[in-house]
Parts: sequence; C-alpha cells; structure tokens
Amino acid sequence: MFEGCFKSVWRGVDHFLAPVTSVGIGAAVTRALVQQGMRVVGCARNVDKIEKLAAECQSAGFSGTLIPYKCDLSNEEEILSMFSAIKTLHKGVDVCINNAGLAHNEPLLSGKTEGWRNMIDVNVLALSICTREAYKSMRERDVDDGHIININRDCLFMHFYCATKYAVTALTEGIRQELREQRTHIRATCISPGIVETEFAFRHHNSDPEKAAAAYESIKCLKADDVANAVTFVLSSPPHVQVCLSVICSYFDLEVVKLISPSFFSFFFCQIGDVQMRPVEQVL
Repeated sequence: MFEGCFKSVWRGVDHFLAPVTSVGIGAAVTRALVQQGMRVVGCARNVDKIEKLAAECQSAGFSGTLIPYKCDLSNEEEILSMFSAIKTLHKGVDVCINNAGLAHNEPLLSGKTEGWRNMIDVNVLALSICTREAYKSMRERDVDDGHIININRDCLFMHFYCATKYAVTALTEGIRQELREQRTHIRATCISPGIVETEFAFRHHNSDPEKAAAAYESIKCLKADDVANAVTFVLSSPPHVQVCLSVICSYFDLEVVKLISPSFFSFFFCQIGDVQMRPVEQVL
C-alpha cells in the first residue's frame, strides 16, 4: 500500500536495525522492510530463526538484505559490540526499531525481584541503550532524517509489565523533546498495538501452553503483519510529518475495556486508532 511513498522517502537510506527479529512482530516488520529493499540488521539471542527468515527473504526474491546478528539485549556490552560491528561493516544505523520486550508473571505483591529486574533490563534499559547508540551513529554521519521507532504495548491492567510499557511511552516523548533541543529532523515514534497473536502468550504462560492457546482462540487478535503495516506507514510519512503516537487494536480490545470499565471507555476510545501527527517544523 505504501510501497511507492516508502521508496521515495527512504531512497538512498537503507541501514535499519531491528532488535529481536526472530519471531512475531519483529519478524513481520523485518520481512516488510527487506521486501521494500532495505538492508536490515536483525538481532536476537538465538539467530537460527533470523537465519531462516533471511533465507526465506532471499528465496522470495526480496530486493533487500537481512543480516543476522547474535546479541543478548539484557547485556550492555553485547549491545555496544553490536553497534561497533554495524559501524565497521555497514557504516551505521539510519533507522532503529526497538521491538524487544518480555513479560514475567510476577505480581507486585508476590512477584520475584529477578523477574521485575529482567523486565526493566529488556523493556526499558535495552531500548534506551539502543536508542542512544543509534542516535550517536546518525549524528556521526550527519544523518538528519533518521527515525527511532519504539514498538510498545497498549496494556492497561498488567501490573509490573504494564509499568515498563508506560515507561516506553514516556521515554519516546522524552526522546522527541531531546531531538527538538538538538535541532534535528530525526524523528521518534511510539507504536502501541493491542492484543497481537504471537508467541508472547506462550512465553508468558510457559507452564500452561493450553491457557495461552485458549486466549488467542477465544478472541479476534491483531496479526503481526498489522503492526508491520503500521511501521511501514510511519516510515512512509513525508519528511515534514512526524507520527508521534500510533495506537492500533482489534475491535475486541474496545469491547473488553467497555465491559471492564465503562467509565474509562470514552477516554480509551479516543486513543484507539489515533495517529497523532504534527509537522516537524512545530517540533523544532
């Protein structure tokens, strides 16, 4: 849908970093970018699935390239090593898509500190480190039209995990304000999907896979490709437009909130599907 505009906006700019590319949303986003002709460095702790995805993209005749890279995003040294390798081998990063995220079933009143710390390390700190290093890479090469996209989550009632996702929302706005102070046209966007059918629920309920499967079977979820389409739309926006926040969901998400909290529904409804846009000139 956005192919022509995408290629026009990103002509000559093809160095993408997509942390956690192996499954789900990350794989769908990566596939879409490679199909559009982009050179994508995809990273994860286990690169087997990324290598398989790279082979699939090549077999499909996509004009872009997927470069697998093994990296544990909970380890800062490995993140810094990855960015150093990207600089040496591929000059640097023009677009950083932060997709890494995990959840542990660790309630506030009875959860384990280790689980909380792991969520902070991956959901908040890894995103912040990748953002910092991507920005450095752009500025070193005088890239003034780069983009940082944070794949967030439209969650409301998931205690500690939810707190890390609200942190991502705050961080994205903070990034945008810092970019404004730096007088740069590098853009920052937060994409917050509702319930997406991926491996996430199976990892969250790792001791009860039937419960995870039942959760997806009982509702109409978003697909990973729906989120990939949102990313493509954001990247297809002309240089003078900044998509600040994109919240996407299935119809089911609206019905759940309406049942749980009718008084909150009116506020929530205003956010769903809302793409807040403003000219870059206003940001600067």
